[in-house]
Amino acid sequence: MTAVTRLPRDPGPAGWNAILADQAPPTRLEDHIQAEWLIIGAGFAGLAAAHRLAELHPTDRIVVLDGRRLAEGPAGRNSGFMIDLPHDLASEDYGGGLDGDRTTLAQNRAAISFATSMATRYDIPRWAFDPCGKMNAAAGAKGHKHNLDFAKHLAALGEEFTLYDAAKMQAITGTDYYQSGLFTPGTVMLQPAAFVRGVAHGLRDRGVEIYEHSPVLQLKRGVLWSAKTPLGSITAPKVILAVNGHANSFGHFKGRLAHVFTYASMTRALTSQEVARLGGQADWGATPADPLGTTVRRISGPGGHRIVIRNRATYDPTMMVGDKRIAAVGATHKRSFAARFPMLYGVDMEFCWGGRLCLSRNSAAAFGEVDRGLYAACCQNGLGTTKGTLHGMLAADLASDRSSALLDQVLAADGPSRLPPEPFAWLGANALMRWGEFRAGREL
Repeated sequence: MTAVTRLPRDPGPAGWNAILADQAPPTRLEDHIQAEWLIIGAGFAGLAAAHRLAELHPTDRIVVLDGRRLAEGPAGRNSGFMIDLPHDLASEDYGGGLDGDRTTLAQNRAAISFATSMATRYDIPRWAFDPCGKMNAAAGAKGHKHNLDFAKHLAALGEEFTLYDAAKMQAITGTDYYQSGLFTPGTVMLQPAAFVRGVAHGLRDRGVEIYEHSPVLQLKRGVLWSAKTPLGSITAPKVILAVNGHANSFGHFKGRLAHVFTYASMTRALTSQEVARLGGQADWGATPADPLGTTVRRISGPGGHRIVIRNRATYDPTMMVGDKRIAAVGATHKRSFAARFPMLYGVDMEFCWGGRLCLSRNSAAAFGEVDRGLYAACCQNGLGTTKGTLHGMLAADLASDRSSALLDQVLAADGPSRLPPEPFAWLGANALMRWGEFRAGREL
């Protein structure tokens, strides 16, 4: 029997979710039920697993449990980039070795194809799932060099890209802050909360049962797996664990998962006068040329015209962050916003939040059958939208005894390597991130 040691805690309001219409009241698990399939976690991995299981086993009872409301956890707190290209956050320009990056490309594109099938099946609107590509934005000479280096790497991979000069970047973004940009066409831009809520709604229409505010407190293996929640319980022969770093809380991959928070702020809705003063395009997304710089998105869907700023990262093995931390990083976001958009002086941030990432030292996933009938689709290494979708889909295949070259490839990869012991991991990781942010300079 495993008593779950920690429950999810997510600091600050999830802005993406807050700007959408209110959801229907949550359905909690309050009975004792039995199903063929149990999925723990209703983020990208859990919903992808549920969609795949509904395809493979349309008459089976499939149940998803989540400890929070839909899109209030990490799935509704990311920046909404579903990236096809290599995106190694530990590198200087996201790239790695050519052979490894070709493997990554194939896997990421399989995930995006699967996500596209969900968006089509569940009528996700274009503003919530937009295959429009993205930019790497460079604010200074160092970032520009990163873009040039990554462009050479993409050329070696045979990948399409377009280099933008400062004038083109200003025409898109409305600001003269950026020196250059590197556009790549394969990224899907999400309104992550709308995508998660839309997929969940579609799955419920197919008969998948999704229970919110129903955290698993205890998971026990007998003839069947039994999961206990605060008000109910469920038994099932097979369980998919789609909880990213909280795999540790269930007793798995101990000492191998690094728990990192990243942070974002979202402005209030811009007035029509502010939109006109800003200029540029209504919707775009820019990741920083330096991985520890500032990600920026401009959106114009439901909730109005807004700008999202994302930067700063902290290593927090307790998986908890307090209000003082949110206030401190919020001040950084305001400075980054003011530097890029001086024409929007006086525009306040309406929301500031933190979101949990799970990384491994060797950038490996926590994937596979970890106990009889228990399958992990965890540790997405900062790419929860893409890797979560991939691993949720493949965990459903693995649990259904369906083989494929893609599944074999993921199973053959190394698992997460062991982290240094604490407090050395905390000291080293945070020192490395602070140094990286300092070196990012104008890119932050």
